[in-house]
Amino acid sequence: MLKIAHLHHVFLATLLSFTCIKPLRAEPTAKLSVVVNGIRHQKGQICFRVYDSAKGFPMSDTSEVQSGCTRITGKSVTKHFYGLKPGTYAVAIVDDQNGNQKLDSDFFGIPKEGFGISNNPTVSIQTGTPKFSKSSFFVYKNTTINISLKYSLDP
Repeated sequence: MLKIAHLHHVFLATLLSFTCIKPLRAEPTAKLSVVVNGIRHQKGQICFRVYDSAKGFPMSDTSEVQSGCTRITGKSVTKHFYGLKPGTYAVAIVDDQNGNQKLDSDFFGIPKEGFGISNNPTVSIQTGTPKFSKSSFFVYKNTTINISLKYSLDP
């Protein structure tokens, strides 16, 4: 009889613990797919940096929220980024031919490798480096963007 009473208390305690637990709601996450077009080489890799603020955009490798490289397999490649919180992002890419995972430039700061920025802004000596505000877009659930590689500054 004592065992049944003890079992009754364990059952009651378990039942109460379930009713006291708050349901956890997972924060929604999004997937960003970045499609890169206009690749001129069939070797090397395309390196991506995803930023959620203007801090460090588009050159710093220390302030991105996600990054990664994809081997070049044709004139176009796609890279997926998972687990992003819905929000505003911008992407910078490099056609990394020498494997150093950064954009190489000459003495004057002019790129020696292909590059691209989300929203495909004009990049010239007059416009300078694109701003986050001009390059950003909103990510929610499944978002796909297209970036065209540039192999020289715009006129």
